[in-house]
Amino acid sequence: MLLAFSVAPSGQPADGSAAAADGSVHDAVAEAVKIVRDSGLPNRTDSMFTTIEGEWDEVFDVVKRATEAVGKYGSRVSLVIKADIRPGYSGELTGKVERLEDALSAQES
Repeated sequence: MLLAFSVAPSGQPADGSAAAADGSVHDAVAEAVKIVRDSGLPNRTDSMFTTIEGEWDEVFDVVKRATEAVGKYGSRVSLVIKADIRPGYSGELTGKVERLEDALSAQES
């Protein structure tokens, strides 16, 4: 499965520390992305989402841990998830993009 997710805190942290004055959540997101990268699962992060590839239980375990880590940065957490569940396929994190680029190249010819 491929799972794209975005996780961000909002509100004041429960421990009473101040949230970033400019509303930035990069420290919280960095902690979540570190958990993803440390998982060893294939992953890619862009400006909006982090995508992970793996089996159902291992992917959702990583998302859960990343979400819990972000929770300490605010009183609430927003989590957006989109999944492509295609049993029997792997390597799709790059495979889907390669097929798209091939199709675009064919259209240019």
